Amino acid sequence: MMLRPRQKLFVERSLRALGERGNTLGVAPTGAGKTIMLSAAVGEHIGSSAAKAAVLAHRDELTAQNLAKFRRVNPGVTTSVVDAGQKSWGGQVTFAMVPTLTREANLEAMPALDLLVIDEAHHAVADSYRRIIDRALDRNADCRIYGVTATPNRGDKVGLRQVFSNVADQIRLGELIASGHLVPPRTFIIDVGVQDELLAVRRSGDDFDMGEVARVMDTVPVTDTVVKHWQEKAGGRQTVAFCSTIAHAEHVAAAFNAAGAPTVVVTGDMPEGERRSVLAAYARSEARIVVNVAVLTEGWDHPPTSCVVLLRPSSFKCTMIQMVGRGLRIVDPTEHPGIVKRDCIVLDFGTSSQIHGCLEQDVDLDSQPGEGDPPTKTCPSCEAEVPIAVMECPICGHAFEPRGRETAPLSDFIMTEIDLLRRSAFQWCDLFGDDAALLANGFNGWAGIFFLNGAWHAVGGAKEERPRLLSIGERLVALAAADDWLNTYETDESAHKSRRWLREPPTERQLIHLPPAVRADLGMTRYQASALLTFKFNRQAIQHLIRSAQPAALGQAA
Repeated sequence: MMLRPRQKLFVERSLRALGERGNTLGVAPTGAGKTIMLSAAVGEHIGSSAAKAAVLAHRDELTAQNLAKFRRVNPGVTTSVVDAGQKSWGGQVTFAMVPTLTREANLEAMPALDLLVIDEAHHAVADSYRRIIDRALDRNADCRIYGVTATPNRGDKVGLRQVFSNVADQIRLGELIASGHLVPPRTFIIDVGVQDELLAVRRSGDDFDMGEVARVMDTVPVTDTVVKHWQEKAGGRQTVAFCSTIAHAEHVAAAFNAAGAPTVVVTGDMPEGERRSVLAAYARSEARIVVNVAVLTEGWDHPPTSCVVLLRPSSFKCTMIQMVGRGLRIVDPTEHPGIVKRDCIVLDFGTSSQIHGCLEQDVDLDSQPGEGDPPTKTCPSCEAEVPIAVMECPICGHAFEPRGRETAPLSDFIMTEIDLLRRSAFQWCDLFGDDAALLANGFNGWAGIFFLNGAWHAVGGAKEERPRLLSIGERLVALAAADDWLNTYETDESAHKSRRWLREPPTERQLIHLPPAVRADLGMTRYQASALLTFKFNRQAIQHLIRSAQPAALGQAA
């Protein structure tokens, strides 16, 4: 398996910071491949040594997911598990569930570690995590502490400084949108006549007083206007709405239901089983809208969601980013057949966009991540060393002043596939010279993108696997999905974009299987012939996948 170039840079910076400082935090939003990067960093850190590492997670499903992805990235490294069902430290890398490990008997059995990794590292300052961290350092003072999270700034504003002294790297939403790994947001800032009142709402602790917000927003005229704007701009899209109070959420849901848009409510007071049942109904499309109060901000994703309605302001930019991020995930057509997602509509009625200016935690949308050490600055509040472009410290939440220029709205980001094609480890062939079908070959797999009926379709195949549909939508997203497919099946050794033999003439065996018109092309290379043959041998499967996706996909486009 291969990492994307940006993932490799994230791993390199993380390892460098671990070596120099003994601890570090990496920040990577949804879509960045956080677990893949974490796994690569662990594998490279322990290398071929006898070093032992542990990877912490706070839920069973996360432990299982981390273990499965780690084995894909590091198939030669032995692993073990400490959770409610088994308690083994036999592997070189152990995947441990925090509620189990933090019990004294289990903690006593923990061996000396050389590396302790904390997934969802914003939990690292909780008492249970601190017990594990402190015990690891007691057993080995040189144990490295590595944290990775998408949401570093905690709602309770407790900083991570007591565990992490620096931030190795931070991948930005804009980078992932520009590379085709998230869809772009289309933001509408809508004034329903109450923005002055909202801006005047007092703060309770560090955030706005949600009771006061509800007094402004939870009125029949405002709610009716919200429904009207949703119908005009996003009607038909699966939608998540964020409200200020439970009563506000219930009133908003009632208004949408009365307008014929099936809507459900999720609150923190609901029993867990009931909450799962409600979200499952939304996932089955039995509800068009799910309204919530501070429940679905993080840790929940339903990729077909393509509209986010903000009916509350947020003091924290990270909270706004988390809310909007629920609608930016790419759709896998095998998991959600018939859904085409090109963008995410954001309807902001709550002034968050006005307060924070853009969706980025770090401002410079036009910059590209450089190689080697990133420029850094010191946070004046917690003294952590953080990447220079960060505008909200991932350790303590300190807001930096803009550096003498306006921030760019994320929707203005200019996306291009040029960089993706240049950075790809594979050579992409224009099969027929009309720029409507591109294909790349590896030794173990192949992938292509094909244009039909106004949408791009990514298809991938591999040895002993049937071709499968990877993506439907914009060209850049399809290209990213196809490139990721090849990265999954190939290695650095089998990637061959720069190999000399690619430019050699076709072999006689290749020419035998090519049609006469193609054989007459004297400028054709061996690699182009290989791509054409791959398409020829898989043509029926490709056409079937694309055509079978058409009727439902075009009828339910998001």
